[in-house]
Amino acid sequence: MKSRNILFSLLLGLSLVLVACGTPSTPEAMMDKPTAEVMMDKPTEDPMMMHETATPSAVMMYDNTPTPEAMMDSSSGDAMMESPAWFSATLTNVNTGQMFSINDFKGKVVLVETMAVWCSNCLKQQGQVKALHEMLGMRDDFVSVGLDIDLNENADQLKGYVSDNGFDWYYAVAPADVAHDIAAQYGDQFLNPPSTPIVIIDRHGTAHPLPFGIKSADDLMKAIQPYLDEGM
Repeated sequence: MKSRNILFSLLLGLSLVLVACGTPSTPEAMMDKPTAEVMMDKPTEDPMMMHETATPSAVMMYDNTPTPEAMMDSSSGDAMMESPAWFSATLTNVNTGQMFSINDFKGKVVLVETMAVWCSNCLKQQGQVKALHEMLGMRDDFVSVGLDIDLNENADQLKGYVSDNGFDWYYAVAPADVAHDIAAQYGDQFLNPPSTPIVIIDRHGTAHPLPFGIKSADDLMKAIQPYLDEGM
């Protein structure tokens, strides 16, 4: 009996000690401090983002540093939407000798035809462009430009051709880099004059290539009217 009382007293004393020390009740509380901190700092892995090596996008998910895209202001964004290089190329109007570029016509609707003096289809097409100008009358928000893309032809030949046919809009011999950029932008067929290639540039500087083949003045009017009606 005495031994039982002693055992009971020891158990009771141990219980009191455990209560006083505060036995951990949760798995997190039972962890030692370093282990708990590691578990709390480690991001939850998304199976869709798991790779053998971390990609930049995966790294940025856990980095508060702004991305280059987020750091760009609106002016930088606009810089990324640059016009084609040939828009800024310096050209010489064979009718007047004055220098110009397509960028000079910002805010206007511009019809650009690539052509050659020897091309009979081009002559027919420019006859329709002339009729288009007569239909439109005098307006300062529409410009036509003929670009001679035959590197074997020169300004004097083009000027004689324009004068003989009574074409009074802008005409210039396209430098090789301009011709190459036009082909890169819209296809090699734009360097094939008999296809009568034409591109319409709207008031915002966006180019709209027209179907190949000779377009009547009425067809040209239908093509450009929406851009003429459009405001800036």
